[in-house]
Amino acid sequence: MPNLDVAPRPLTVAGLFAGIGGVELGLEAAGMQTKLLCEWWEPAQAVLKHRFPDVALHDDIQTLQALPDVDVVTAGFPCTDLSQAGRTAGIHGKASGMVKHLLELLEDASPRWVVIENVRNMLALDRGTAMEYLVSEFERLGYTWAYRLVDSRFTGVPQRRHRVILVASRTEDPRSVLFADEAQERPESDYREDAFGFYWTEGNTGLGWAQDALPTLKGGSGLGIPSSPAMWVCNAEPGRAIVTPRIEDAEELQGFPRDWTQAALKVARPGVRWKLVGNAVTVGVSTWLGNRLQNPGNVDETGQLILLKGMKWPTAAWGNSGERWSVSASLWPEKHPYRNLLDVVDASNAAPLSLRATTGFHTRLLKSRLRYREEFSQALKEHSEYMAGSISAA
Repeated sequence: MPNLDVAPRPLTVAGLFAGIGGVELGLEAAGMQTKLLCEWWEPAQAVLKHRFPDVALHDDIQTLQALPDVDVVTAGFPCTDLSQAGRTAGIHGKASGMVKHLLELLEDASPRWVVIENVRNMLALDRGTAMEYLVSEFERLGYTWAYRLVDSRFTGVPQRRHRVILVASRTEDPRSVLFADEAQERPESDYREDAFGFYWTEGNTGLGWAQDALPTLKGGSGLGIPSSPAMWVCNAEPGRAIVTPRIEDAEELQGFPRDWTQAALKVARPGVRWKLVGNAVTVGVSTWLGNRLQNPGNVDETGQLILLKGMKWPTAAWGNSGERWSVSASLWPEKHPYRNLLDVVDASNAAPLSLRATTGFHTRLLKSRLRYREEFSQALKEHSEYMAGSISAA
């Protein structure tokens, strides 16, 4: 008779393209053990060495000869060539094309699960070429795959962040991981109207507008620089109405403890921390994923439709052996208690957006055909006047 009192062995993890360990931190919160981290960028390495001191760290996937014998292999490969804020060179670009090394390593490895995370734009860029390449390669290797687009707000953080989570396995059903939970997005009435997030680097074709949340924290912007989004704090006095969060706020908005990336300052300038955090995986997302990897659930197959090659990629799908199905799944697998934006970001300690950044954004906004609140435009104008007066007074 089996001993039912013996706890199951925790799943083991190898994290490739590990960044600052957002995936691994979440998986460990779900009870897993990380055996290997692989990351080439020195500032990220400094964070990993500090936060995961007992885990082996390899410095370059291109020189990694083989994967260790682990249950889960994760790979948040570079989004640089897939992101709207990046070069959009595609899946075979110099950075995003590094995923081919993962596929080569899987030729001689047998993990139970493979997990990939990347930006939403990979579903649409070049008519979905990136996703077609990935799923075709997994099918060639004998994997069943599934993916789901999720919004980090489901974990309770006030950051509207859409990311594709892909799970593949040769022996298990990835649908039981990604599609076992369904909560549906919370109603707009749940969001307060005292603060709105936006990207001051935009203004020509978009705002990155988010109610009671910040838009996606990015590793880079359309201007090619790592930068924070900004906040409009409604009814705040001039000079305090248009502000930017601190890096510690950004860490918490990604689910990390504050000062998680402090160790990067040993080898890099402070601004690099924004890129580290912007490139990371929201910890709560990987915690949900880890719980389901260890305890797969039941799947409701209602609403699944055949997905033919060449069709637009939906927000959720699965397939194997050349057959594919779209899945009716929202971006909200769970619905954790929501933390309002001003409960995470202390607006009284946030830095005011600079005069140059404010006037540049406002000028672009006024010239655009974008729809926006008149009160927002007025707040930008008043902030510019206040900042200009402060400079003159100095």
